[in-house]
Amino acid sequence: MKFKTRLLVTSLTIVLLPLILTSAAFIGIGSYLLNTGEEDGIANRDYRMVTDPIEAFVEVSNEVFAEVKHQLMTDASRLEEQEYLQSLNQMIENRSSYLIVRKESSIYYTGNMVAAEKIFTYLPVYGHAHKDGDTGYYYNEMKKLVKQLDFLFSDGDRGSFFVVTSFNSIISEKMLVAMFIAIVLILIFTSIMLTSWIQKGVFFPVNELNIAMKKIADGNLEYLLDTNNKGEIGELYKNYEEMRLRLKETTDEKFQQEKQNRELVSNISHDLKTPITAIKGYVEGIMDGVADTPEKMDKYIKTIYNKANDMDRLINELTIYSKIDSNRIPYHFHRINVADYFGDCVEEVGLDLESKNIELNYSNLVSPDTMIIADPEQLKRVINNIIGNSIKYLDKEKGIIDIRILDEVDAIRVEIEDNGKGIAARDLPYIFERFFRTDASRNSSKGGSGIGLSIVKKIVEDHGGYIWATSKEDEGTCLHFVFRKYRGNTEDEIRR
Repeated sequence: MKFKTRLLVTSLTIVLLPLILTSAAFIGIGSYLLNTGEEDGIANRDYRMVTDPIEAFVEVSNEVFAEVKHQLMTDASRLEEQEYLQSLNQMIENRSSYLIVRKESSIYYTGNMVAAEKIFTYLPVYGHAHKDGDTGYYYNEMKKLVKQLDFLFSDGDRGSFFVVTSFNSIISEKMLVAMFIAIVLILIFTSIMLTSWIQKGVFFPVNELNIAMKKIADGNLEYLLDTNNKGEIGELYKNYEEMRLRLKETTDEKFQQEKQNRELVSNISHDLKTPITAIKGYVEGIMDGVADTPEKMDKYIKTIYNKANDMDRLINELTIYSKIDSNRIPYHFHRINVADYFGDCVEEVGLDLESKNIELNYSNLVSPDTMIIADPEQLKRVINNIIGNSIKYLDKEKGIIDIRILDEVDAIRVEIEDNGKGIAARDLPYIFERFFRTDASRNSSKGGSGIGLSIVKKIVEDHGGYIWATSKEDEGTCLHFVFRKYRGNTEDEIRR
């Protein structure tokens, strides 16, 4: 719930709830006191006898007197009938009132004998009342209001008709005390309810968020918050979760990057140490005179040169890796004739493979005028990295590498296949990830920085192509990459 809505609900609750509960308490307490406040058998079921007793008394007496006056005019003898008088008394008996009919100086009829005996001697004498019965008397000590109407019985005796109403002040006092207590309890209840609601809806979530922020400050990024809350609190929780997930992602990436950097340093150190050790050994051999013939000297010098080239290749890989990491590989795109370019590459690579006793097979199935847009230097790096990787893991006595250029209508597909160890199916999806190694295909004992194929993938994708691998263990691996053909649109040439 939003804070604005919560404040509105709180304001309405502060005003309306006490009013509703106070009204209910008034009705309940009044009903209870009316039901339990009988005195001398005088019952009251009318709230106005407590809230507006004078008006209620006037209404009660007028109602009865109107009936009595009507009977005096039509049939006065009915006032001598007990049943008739009983019916009149029933009209007012639940309104703190009862009837007294006096004949001369004795009680002829009363609706409440116990109460009538207490007030009978104080009643006004015959002839004291106004002729219309409008005069009322109040007996302060007994808390009674009396209204009188005089008439004559059929035998000539003087009679007086009285309506007596009791004002029970005890009920009013009890009600005031009870209502005061009820109002205090209602205010306490309202306060506790609102405090609990606000505490549960605001203070507890804010405290939980405070705990979560302390967890983050302590480096604990796994502390989750329930995001099912609505309104501003829910938004805070969601923002916290987004912040936590981003921090966790950043921390994990930083940790992974540090791990990869350590692994790269370890790999480069390992790979540099091998040629350096070999160079030192051959240089010491020359210094000690071991290379005492021109043939040995030539062999030693060539070995030193090759090892130096290996070191240069490793350093270049490291340089390219740093540019990949910052997305700053320099590209110089040109139109390239596929047949001419790959023919030159194969010729250059073939000499090196021949010296290593590796058979190279090349086939070009695209038309002689097929063109692509590429950076010649970076494309050559792709080919050299793939072939270098194949050479590293050839395990057959006779190594074979096949290079095929295939026509894919709007693109060319280059396949470089070897007959090496192959790659396990479970590892195949990960070979283009940086620093990924497998025991089956890229054992660390073979050396290598572990970034060669990731560089290949980056360069191919930057050319708008894509690359994948197929492999069978103990049979070999084939790398496939696809470039779009150049169709004469100069925008392709300058797209980068």
